[in-house]
Amino acid sequence: MDIDIVEKVIVQHNINILQYRHKTADAQTQLNESIQLQQLCLKHHTLFIINDGINLAKEISADGIHLGKDDGSIQQAREQLGVNAIIGVSCYNDINLAQHAQSQGANYVAFGALFPSTTKPDAPRCTLNIIIQAKEILNIPIVGVGGISFNNQQQVLSIGCDAVAMINQLFQSVD
Repeated sequence: MDIDIVEKVIVQHNINILQYRHKTADAQTQLNESIQLQQLCLKHHTLFIINDGINLAKEISADGIHLGKDDGSIQQAREQLGVNAIIGVSCYNDINLAQHAQSQGANYVAFGALFPSTTKPDAPRCTLNIIIQAKEILNIPIVGVGGISFNNQQQVLSIGCDAVAMINQLFQSVD
């Protein structure tokens, strides 16, 4: 991980939330990288979310956690991280899952992949129509994920997403 490149991305694109995801790294590497990124986020007033690792999020007092389908429950995360933790949940293409997450106290839900994704090429696809339907039902923010780029982010925001998650284009754009 090149912390200087991450900092350039945060500054250049005014990143409000940074999510750490490095599933293949060992626990010590994850801890070290998370601490470095958290310090960077504090410096730039950026929220820091851990993907999947409730224990890691607790250990470093991250701002929150993002949970996938096999990453523990919202209740478990809330009990371990406290009432002020941000808890997001992947809902893929399932509005019922999003409604359940909202009823359990999630702070936001994520839908996607909205477009073909090189990060997760086998991710289930979510149509833009599902976002439109979800926006009518949900009272919590919706994040669009999967294949988001500078070219399609406005389309995703205009149909009801409150935010987008972007990886590849952000890091390709650093000068």
